[in-house]
Amino acid sequence: MTDEINYESNPLHGLGLQDLLTQIVDHYGFDILFAYLNVNCFKTNPSIESSVKFLKKNDWAREKVEVFYLYKFKNLPRPSSEQFALSPRYRIIPEGLTPREPAELSLEDAERVREKQALKAAEYGKTKNYRR
Repeated sequence: MTDEINYESNPLHGLGLQDLLTQIVDHYGFDILFAYLNVNCFKTNPSIESSVKFLKKNDWAREKVEVFYLYKFKNLPRPSSEQFALSPRYRIIPEGLTPREPAELSLEDAERVREKQALKAAEYGKTKNYRR
């Protein structure tokens, strides 16, 4: 008998990509998804079917959507650094933590988040150049 980790505590366990996407699109819409995730399948002629097809082919995009689902839609607390290193599908949600109401998001908030990320990226670029 092997020691298997019980991933059933993860809200993604047993949830198909189409169901996951349908839930978040029904709640937030494609505009919010594009604003927060910057994945083009949510902007150019978006549909559940075409988005699922794209996400199945692109692991990096699927992981962005899964992280969004866990930490914005299910509004779970951020994972520990150990869990953060794992793919979202393999993270263990500590016992006693349950999903909360979806986070309230807006296009204005998304723009502020993008601005912060751009500043961090610029600062990272500056410090990285100094280390050469």
